[in-house]
Parts: sequence; structure tokens; C-alpha cells
Amino acid sequence: MAVSIQVIQIIISVAIIALVLLQTKGSGLGGIFGGDGGVYRTRRGIEKTLFQATIGLTVLFFVISLLSVALAV
Repeated sequence: MAVSIQVIQIIISVAIIALVLLQTKGSGLGGIFGGDGGVYRTRRGIEKTLFQATIGLTVLFFVISLLSVALAV
């Protein structure tokens, strides 16, 4: 059981990394280092979907991590 939870955590973490990299891809190198320009704009379409999926997977990763710790005790 513990091994399967660890495998699930690895898969989710790789998916989170991919989603974060996809989000910063469109902003160029300036966005990575904080040089965004200060322009606020709303997320639309696929950008909004990527953002929400990142939040969802992060919450799922957190819950599974708590479950993993609870089962180890």
C-alpha cells in the first residue's frame, strides 16, 4: 500500500512540474525571473484550465502526502 501511494505521489509531482512549466512557457524568460512588466490580465481559455489543474493537483498531492504520513505511523 505504501509503495503504491509513493508511486502516485511521483506521478502527480511530475504532472505538477509539467503544468508549471507549461504556464511559464508563454511568458518568455522575463516572466521566469520576475520581469513581467506589471500588467495585470485575466486568465482565459487553456491558460485558466492549466492554472486550475495545477491547483487541483497540488491539493491532491497534499492530501495524499497527509495520507502517506498517517499510514506510516
